[in-house]
Amino acid sequence: MISLRSRAGKPDSPLAKAVDLARAVVLEVADPAEVGDHLGAYAEGERLVTHHFSCARPGYPGWYWSVTLTRAKRGKDITVNEVVLLPGDEAIVAPAWVPYKERLQPGDLSPGDLLPVEDEDVRLVPTYLVGDDPLDDPLDTDAKAQVRRVAEDLGLGRVRTLSREGLDMAAERWHDGDGGPDAPLAKSAPENCWSCGFLVRLSGSLSTRFGVCANGNANDDGRVVTFDHGCGAHSEVKLARKQQPLPMPDHVLDTITEDGLETL
Repeated sequence: MISLRSRAGKPDSPLAKAVDLARAVVLEVADPAEVGDHLGAYAEGERLVTHHFSCARPGYPGWYWSVTLTRAKRGKDITVNEVVLLPGDEAIVAPAWVPYKERLQPGDLSPGDLLPVEDEDVRLVPTYLVGDDPLDDPLDTDAKAQVRRVAEDLGLGRVRTLSREGLDMAAERWHDGDGGPDAPLAKSAPENCWSCGFLVRLSGSLSTRFGVCANGNANDDGRVVTFDHGCGAHSEVKLARKQQPLPMPDHVLDTITEDGLETL
């Protein structure tokens, strides 16, 4: 038996020696073939010792059986506190739970599904605080403030609009996605989207980096793309001479008459 020291000090001797009892407890909840070697005993506290046994149960590599024993002061009778199956450092365990809102991916919503936005969502701010586009500056500060006050009084426009955080999150997501510069399609493209005639530019602060593809023959049709994205459907792409299709030969005119067929 291997006795492991812990912060609680040396394991209680009678409890540390009760390996057979600990194994018998494990065998009450597991088949004999599922219980392996004794891995050691260590102190949990005063007269409180835990024994570990390797687990041979199929599907549980890296797990171990844990049995905790105790006894009263000056007592000889040993009491079983608990027996559990625990994961070790190399055990395969389920991934950490993630809230459903963080697990959602584009395309997960079905017709009729609702996804309400939290009141304190950092991506949104009240429209009257920043205007309909927080980074579009057609008016000076005083004029924009006046427009906001009027819109607030009359209840006009959208209730909330994108905040700086919301714009940055969208820009980062689009840049790192399939419409960004690192997509395999973009790396093999002959030209970038910024010079393509099918690019529809966005308005506001995102107009300096993003647009929407309007080429019905392209993979990104109707999707947001970065200016440094690209594909083979660029409006100015030209085929090299060796890539051009071979010209069709002239039609052959059949001049054989019925009399000629008889001589064949």
